[in-house]
Amino acid sequence: MKLQQLKDVFSDKILPEAKQDGTSKLAAVMIVIYGSEPKIIMTERPKSMNQHAGEISFPGGKWKDDDNDLLETAIRETKEEIDLDIRRDQVIGQLAPVTTLNSGFKITGFISILDDIPKLSSNAEIETIFQIPITSFLKTLADDTDPNHRSIQEMFTLTHNNKIIWGASARMLKQMVDVLSTKRLL
Repeated sequence: MKLQQLKDVFSDKILPEAKQDGTSKLAAVMIVIYGSEPKIIMTERPKSMNQHAGEISFPGGKWKDDDNDLLETAIRETKEEIDLDIRRDQVIGQLAPVTTLNSGFKITGFISILDDIPKLSSNAEIETIFQIPITSFLKTLADDTDPNHRSIQEMFTLTHNNKIIWGASARMLKQMVDVLSTKRLL
């Protein structure tokens, strides 16, 4: 799978408006894919965090009232968490929002596909930054059978270096797998 193929598949309208529905808190993440052998960036939260402790997710976070829209949230949080500057014109698409079960966040994932990235560094909200080869990683998608992950209709897992990715992040990755499978790229 090549970067241009990924750009062709995931390029779509971006609708970043922060629409409050009264039941969920809003959040946004940045799904960054880069490199000649495409890799996807994910982060691991410290086990000491109050919410989502030890979980593997995309860089991102809560929408703030002074953010113009959810894309600005994803861009701001990506810079804060992993010191990666993403410009609005480098964002090519977005995924359908997913909701976290334990914290009630409605998360919109934005996709940025870059040729290369600079050296990344994390802030205190990030324990580890992963740069995962995307093709082999997405092929690890499986149904989530862990009884500790409060089950809903669509629960999945993926694995990387014996780390389990589940919950909202896995549901976003499942959307990507579905699109790539439909285009016969995975």
